[in-house]
Amino acid sequence: MARITLRQLLDHAASHGYAVPAFNINNMEQGIAIMQAAAEVDAPVIIQASRGARSYAGDLMLSHMIDALERTYPDIPICMHQDHGNDEATCASAIAHGFTSVMMDGSLKADAKTAADYDYNVAITRRVVDLAHWVGASVEGELGVLGSLEHGGGEQEDGHGVEGKVSHDQLLTDPDQAVDFVRATKVDALAIAMGTSHGAYKFSRKPDGDILAMRVVEEIHRRLPNTHLVMHGSSSVPQSLQDMFNQFGGEMPQTWGVPLEEIVRGIKSGVRKVNIDTDCRLAMTAVFRKVAAQSRNEFDPRKFLKPAMDAMRELCRDRFEQFGTAGHASKIKVVPLSEMARRYRTGELDPRTGAREPVAA
Repeated sequence: MARITLRQLLDHAASHGYAVPAFNINNMEQGIAIMQAAAEVDAPVIIQASRGARSYAGDLMLSHMIDALERTYPDIPICMHQDHGNDEATCASAIAHGFTSVMMDGSLKADAKTAADYDYNVAITRRVVDLAHWVGASVEGELGVLGSLEHGGGEQEDGHGVEGKVSHDQLLTDPDQAVDFVRATKVDALAIAMGTSHGAYKFSRKPDGDILAMRVVEEIHRRLPNTHLVMHGSSSVPQSLQDMFNQFGGEMPQTWGVPLEEIVRGIKSGVRKVNIDTDCRLAMTAVFRKVAAQSRNEFDPRKFLKPAMDAMRELCRDRFEQFGTAGHASKIKVVPLSEMARRYRTGELDPRTGAREPVAA
């Protein structure tokens, strides 16, 4: 089965009331674990790579790895997505290497550290939309700065994240502005800010409405019922994985992630893509520590990597099932990029920002 664009996959998810977890990768083992889980439950896949991952593995290696995963699992639609593109060049080079979707994060300037103003965000996002849609690829935009409502700052992940304090208003996407942003940019999906952040240390306590503003998701969905919403920084950081990590020599302070029940709440209000990275890292590294502690004479990397892959596979499978993604891969007939490009040119895929419209079954 050919690679699928984000737009087509999220259109299907919206029509059937589910969301798709988007798992970050930078190596073969992560890719195999995700695809094994997807094959087990018949789930479509979003695999995404940050600029840091592309630097670590190299574009050529990542590109051929996705080719191999696509050929190994021909029945699973795969969307290959650029996570947090910082400028037009990053997004264009991703598409050139076979990515079917890109995120243009215009909430920050090209240094990926400085908060940008609204006009800058609209202008650069629209330029990337024009570039990507010309070849049929999808674009995710971001409005509002990803960061903590507890301490008013962001978290760096692979060199990406706002530095310094930002205002409370900047950390929450404005619903009125969201309507204008989608109209002006024609993005296929919108990442919103509501208190989630990168990394493991998202919340100092179990989050409530003061520090995880799901009400913002619900209000934006009310005003943009046909726009696909994205939750970034949405690892749940399971307590069992924290405990395993620390039991075998780690020193992770107690932390809280985004509860699964809150993500499910978001799915009911238009969230169609849920970004997960920390959970996968923690699932693997907790097992690394366990193997190292229990088999102190072991030096074969495969004896560390195989059980770590198993742990990540189980985590991914759980997310496919929790988000309703399971059972949908075989229902999707992939539309090629050339046809998606034609639909963009005709205006068929322009945003619908009015009242809720019925979606096809």
